[in-house]
Order: sequence, then structure tokens, then C-alpha cells
Amino acid sequence: MSDTHLPRRAKDLPAPLWAAVDAADLVVHAGDWVDLATLDALEARSTRLLACYGNNDGADLRARLPEVARANIEGVAVAVVHETGSKHRREERMRAAFPDTDLLVFGHSHIPWDTSHDGLRLLNPGSPTDRRRQPDFTWMTLRLADGGVHDVELHHLPPR
Repeated sequence: MSDTHLPRRAKDLPAPLWAAVDAADLVVHAGDWVDLATLDALEARSTRLLACYGNNDGADLRARLPEVARANIEGVAVAVVHETGSKHRREERMRAAFPDTDLLVFGHSHIPWDTSHDGLRLLNPGSPTDRRRQPDFTWMTLRLADGGVHDVELHHLPPR
């Protein structure tokens, strides 16, 4: 997930997303939390959390989270960052910026994105609380196994 913007855009995460958090071996958040309570809640409910801060996150969140989070999971080199700049040539720029990464999860735009370039998979889950110009609130689930990214699913929740 990314761009939760709590409590500005919603009072809480949607119940189906909390269910996915409870079921996951790893929860990823690509920044723009806005409040520390969301980080505390996800840390408490997640088996494992891999997360970074975003441009709307203050000093309290930046003190606890990196600008870029990294882990090697099931043979997949994962990086999580909030901003990747313009969509123009994003894939090439991110491949150059993250040369040893297999999967890059990012946020900021609130626009779901799933593409690959030169061995790098780029995923933006959108936002579960602030859809901006998108028709639905969104987040993603996937499976990492045997050095690969599998079963990527974009979940949709219509506006309330």
C-alpha cells in the first residue's frame, strides 16, 4: 500500500485492507502515512513491515523510517521508495537508480502502476484512502517465491 494519508483522507484503512494485512507475511508501505498512529498500528498487526517515508511525512515518521527501504525476500531484491519523479522514462530512470533491485514498490501519484523494464518490476499500489482522479481506492497483493514476483493483484474498493 501507499499514500494512506490518515487521518486526513480517511479515519482508518478499509476493512478489506486490514484483513490483507492480517493475512500477509510481509506488509509494504511506500510512504505518505501522515500520522504516526498508522505506522504504530501497522507495526503491531504486521508479521513484518517494510516501509519508507513520503513527502507528506513529518520529522516523527522520518525519524523511524528510511527514505528507501530494502530487503531480500525469497530471493527477490526489493526496494520501497515514495517518489520516482515523472512517468516519462520512469522505467529506465529507476533501473539506473536501483541497479541491484528486482522489485521496486513506489507511491506518490496515487495511480496504480505495474510494469517491467530490463529485469526490474515496478509496482505502485495507488491509494486505499485517497483515489484522486482514479475510479476506485486501491492496493496490491502479490507473492514472492523462488526469486520471482507472482500473482500480482490490484484490489479495488469503490468510493463510499
